[in-house]
Amino acid sequence: MAQKKKTILVTGGAGLIGSNLIELALKQYRVVSLDNYFIGSKDNHIEGAEYIEGHTKDIEKLVGNESPEIIFHLGEYSRVEQSFKDIKLVWESNVAGTFQVFEYWRKRGCRLVYAGSSTKFADGGLGRDQSPYAWMKASNTELVRNYSEWFDLPYATTYFYNAYGPRELSKGPYASVIGRFKELYWKGEPITVVAPGTQRRNFTYAGDIARGLLLVGEGGHGENYGLGSPESYSVLDIAQMFGGEIQMLPERPGNRMESIVNTTRAEQEFGWKPQQTVREYIELLKAQKK
Repeated sequence: MAQKKKTILVTGGAGLIGSNLIELALKQYRVVSLDNYFIGSKDNHIEGAEYIEGHTKDIEKLVGNESPEIIFHLGEYSRVEQSFKDIKLVWESNVAGTFQVFEYWRKRGCRLVYAGSSTKFADGGLGRDQSPYAWMKASNTELVRNYSEWFDLPYATTYFYNAYGPRELSKGPYASVIGRFKELYWKGEPITVVAPGTQRRNFTYAGDIARGLLLVGEGGHGENYGLGSPESYSVLDIAQMFGGEIQMLPERPGNRMESIVNTTRAEQEFGWKPQQTVREYIELLKAQKK
C-alpha cells in the first residue's frame, strides 16, 4: 500500500514563486494552495495541486479541515512603490491576513516558512521604513519570531531578492521589472526606467528561490535565510541588456537604492546556490521576440 503523502499549504500558490514551489513540492507532497488572485493567475496552476480561492483573512474557514506539515506563507501584497496608494489593501493583506495565517499556524503547531522582504535590509537598514509595504513586512518578521517564542512553534524566515522567471506578471501596474521590460522589448517600444536608474537589485530566478524555499521548509530554523543572486545590477543595466531605446521616468517614493544579499545560512546548511543568471534569462527572452 502506497504511503499517504504529507500535506503542505502554500498561500499565494498561483503567483510566480508559489507556482514554482508547488511544481517542485508535488514530487513528494500533497499541495493545497490558497490564493485570492490579486496578482496570481489561474494560468499558473500546476496539475496535481489543489487550489482554493480566497483571502488569507478567511484561512480558517477555507482550509480549516487541513492539518499541513508545513505552511509556506507567500500570499501577501508584494509591491513597494504602489503600496503608498494601496496602503489599505496592504494592511488588509499583510497585517489582517497574516495575523489569521499565524493563528492558523498556532492552532496546528506545524512548521511555518515566512517569506520576508529584503527591503528591510536596504540602504543600511533604513529600507524597512521607506514604504508601507517594507514596514509591514519587516514588522511581520518580528511577529513570526515572537509567535514562535510565545507559543513554542517551529518556523523559518526567508528573504527573496527580486524574483524573475516564467509566469511573472508582465502587464499592468503590478508588473515586475523584467516582466515589464520584456513586454516593451517584444513590442519594439522604448524601455522605461524609473529615475535615477542606478538603484541596484539582485535579480534571482524564481526556480532557484523555490528550490531554496523547499530546503528551508524541510530543515531550516529561525531567521535570515537569504535566497538571492550574488550578482547585483542597476535597473538601467537590466534595460541595457535588452537593448534598444531607453526612456527615463520621474523618480518615485520608496524606490530604495540598494540591498545587501546574505545567503550564508542557505549555503552553509543546504549547499544552496542560484543556478540561473539574469543575463542568460534575458538572452532567452530576446530570442523569443516575434
